[in-house]
Amino acid sequence: MTLKHITSRDNPFYKSLHKLSSSARERSAAGQTLLDGAHLLRALLESKQRPLHLLLNEQALQDEEIVSLLEASADVPQTQLDDALFAQLSELKTPNGLLALVEIPPIKIEAANSFFALLLEDIQDPGNLGSILRSAAAAGCDAVFLSQGCADAWSPKVLRAGMGGHFALSISESADLLQVAAAFTGKLLAASLQAEKSLYDCNLRGKLAFAIGNEGAGLSPALQDAAQQHFIIPMPGKIESLNAAAATAVCLFEAVRQRR
Repeated sequence: MTLKHITSRDNPFYKSLHKLSSSARERSAAGQTLLDGAHLLRALLESKQRPLHLLLNEQALQDEEIVSLLEASADVPQTQLDDALFAQLSELKTPNGLLALVEIPPIKIEAANSFFALLLEDIQDPGNLGSILRSAAAAGCDAVFLSQGCADAWSPKVLRAGMGGHFALSISESADLLQVAAAFTGKLLAASLQAEKSLYDCNLRGKLAFAIGNEGAGLSPALQDAAQQHFIIPMPGKIESLNAAAATAVCLFEAVRQRR
């Protein structure tokens, strides 16, 4: 395997990679992001998408899984970076040795054509957002719509928490959720502490979307009003509320249970 090598941080290609790794604005402008690690690259390949460029450090060539992925992507340009340069692109304390430059997938499903969706309003914690996207992919959602106040869906932290779920979903960022709610032709549900009906008493079959609000403030009044049905998640313990990612998973998999 013949590899190009980059040893200087002044290399123009390396500079562009560094900007992508650290700036949501750069990722949006370029329509590209970096995947960190073999698992995310494998998820990308399994979704029938191809990386634009593979980046590795010297240690990666001793890892059988990484070498197999490099061989499976022999048609993709591959570059080895000095360890110090590679570490600057990875947020991991111990980099695993492989990064993939990829195109951010285009929006594939509009609200009117979605069958099972999430509307996410101002989910700001990257770990929460990634976990929600992972659960959405596992539950069989087809589309996720994010308000402008959400964390960057294609940031390294969100991608790691999503564990490949991104590539099984149509992800629309900076969406006007009220317009999405109006265009969606199924039933939109929202959790509310004032609701009398339990999640488990709701009919979750057919075209369905859940609106999920900010970790602290919850849903805006306008989006609450846009929901056709409100529910409460029964919590017999002494905790009043769930983490946004946990609450979303409960909702999604109750829908999965009913749809079996």
